[in-house]
Amino acid sequence: MSPEVPRPTVRDARRWVIKVGSALLTDDGRGLDQQMIAELAAGMAGLREAGREVVLVSSGAVAAGMLRLGWDDRPHELHKLQAAAAVGQMGLVQRYESAFQDYDLHTAQVLLDHDDISARDRYLNARSTLTTLLDLGVIPVVNENDTVVTDEIRFGDNDTLAAMVANLIDADVLLILTDQEGLYSADPRNNPAAELISEAAAADEGLEAMAGSGGRLGRGGMLTKVRAARLAARSGTQTIIAHGKTEQVMQRLAEGEGLGTLLTAGQAPVAARKQWLAGLVQSTGTLVLDDGAVDVLLKSGRSLLPVGVKAANGDFVRGDMVICVDGDGREIARGLVNYNIDETRRILGQASGLIEELLGYQGDPELIHRDNLVLSA
Repeated sequence: MSPEVPRPTVRDARRWVIKVGSALLTDDGRGLDQQMIAELAAGMAGLREAGREVVLVSSGAVAAGMLRLGWDDRPHELHKLQAAAAVGQMGLVQRYESAFQDYDLHTAQVLLDHDDISARDRYLNARSTLTTLLDLGVIPVVNENDTVVTDEIRFGDNDTLAAMVANLIDADVLLILTDQEGLYSADPRNNPAAELISEAAAADEGLEAMAGSGGRLGRGGMLTKVRAARLAARSGTQTIIAHGKTEQVMQRLAEGEGLGTLLTAGQAPVAARKQWLAGLVQSTGTLVLDDGAVDVLLKSGRSLLPVGVKAANGDFVRGDMVICVDGDGREIARGLVNYNIDETRRILGQASGLIEELLGYQGDPELIHRDNLVLSA
């Protein structure tokens, strides 16, 4: 695919996760590249101006901390890496905040660890926070919570984290900005005959053989990017690997220009998410719906509100999969519930506006949000 051939699926994408690697941000270890950060902010501001939502997953905290601490080589000890991340994160977020202020955009620091995404209750919390920030027009700046994670529970690299965030928020596009033009048929640093792969399926097992290794500052290389694309594809997200210093790279990609490497998902985000929910066969409870709620779910595709539930059975907690049935016990839908069994019984049959009065706190207005619900019929 040449740059002249458009990519309509990218051009029409609304929700973007943009991952920026250490090599771009830290000027090869000589401190944070302020000009690069300014250009990244300008690109993302342009996407926001065009009506797109943006989540930024940024590397660079450890590398920035190394510079502040006067370390030339990346340490291997976990506690030293965590210390460098803690020091560097302060400067990194400060630079982003300053750069986005030039476009009257607010930023929010979001630090995640593996449990925030693998545990369904925390998954719902993280998803709700990120989508709320996007609704407010804020740019979330996401990084792994390096100061507290251990080797056993870490994502391993920010390419993987970015893919998990794409899964979390049903992103249309994961854009991985790096210091290479994209994925090549062989490592271009060693093979001058290597050719740029313009487009391939993320599920293509042959891609890993083409990927090279990482650099001095980052944990990830092209191999982690290929694997991240495969992970992102599970929720229908397509991945682009492109050079971060290409002039107006975000704007050109958003216009459908064929820069870098496009790794396609093969299915739309909504369809992929529904497939994932349908595959969660283990349920821990049942909600009995009235006729009105059944009609709303089947015909309107809206969320399930407490007012439409007549009874709740089982022993479930927030984030568990529950089955929704009609008055005859026929399964209508299944989804991830926002309240535990005791709370559900206290609010069922009631208007959402009474939740705070009944529970003592204002929770989600929906018992199951439409994004976390799939019809069974």
